Amino acid sequence: MLLRTAGPGALDDIRLLDREEEGGHWPLLLWTPGPGRRMISSAALGGGIGERHWVLNAQVRPGYARTDTESHLAEIAGRAGATGPGVGLMTAAPVRNARSATDGGVQALVTAGTGVHGWAAEPGTGSDEPLPAGTINIIVAVPVALSDAALVNAVATATEAKVQALRDAGLDASGTPTDAVCVSVPGHPAGPPPRGARARGPRAGAPAGGGGRGGRAGRRATLLACLPPDAARH
Repeated sequence: MLLRTAGPGALDDIRLLDREEEGGHWPLLLWTPGPGRRMISSAALGGGIGERHWVLNAQVRPGYARTDTESHLAEIAGRAGATGPGVGLMTAAPVRNARSATDGGVQALVTAGTGVHGWAAEPGTGSDEPLPAGTINIIVAVPVALSDAALVNAVATATEAKVQALRDAGLDASGTPTDAVCVSVPGHPAGPPPRGARARGPRAGAPAGGGGRGGRAGRRATLLACLPPDAARH
């Protein structure tokens, strides 16, 4: 089934699928825009900058302890029909509760578990016990090509917007231990950005992707995802 997003845009065709694993049924989100998009991501699978054909956000069992995360995500994606290089995200948070927002053509889709959260510079105490879901995964789709520098800026802006959303949601935290971000833009790795964007320099497209629009969409989607499902519908 297609997951409903807020307004028309690149993420409208993201699919909500189901897989059987470890004696249970686990949902996943799969977006397959195909070749022709560049992505930057901090994900376990397909991280870095490059052409990517799909984005997967797979829900796993709380207390997930496998050490082969990259190959596991690749296996899940292959079984879902994804081909070519892609980005694989993972979370114990319910991906059915994903929330989206759009601002000026920039879309953000967020899944959030905040059972474990804190500040980035706060010392951790560690635990051997299974922890509640604590992952915020952010996918941002930008309608214009961006330079590498602007892609990095877009990730920074999405992260800053996440912190703002957490404070708005009443959480004294900057994030969770396993958060990940993926920003997707049109354009081949070897191709130049659009003429108008290129003229603005190494941070080409930053106002559209890494600036206010991306920040506003990311903050709104993250805030909605952090609220209880009933509250987020209003």
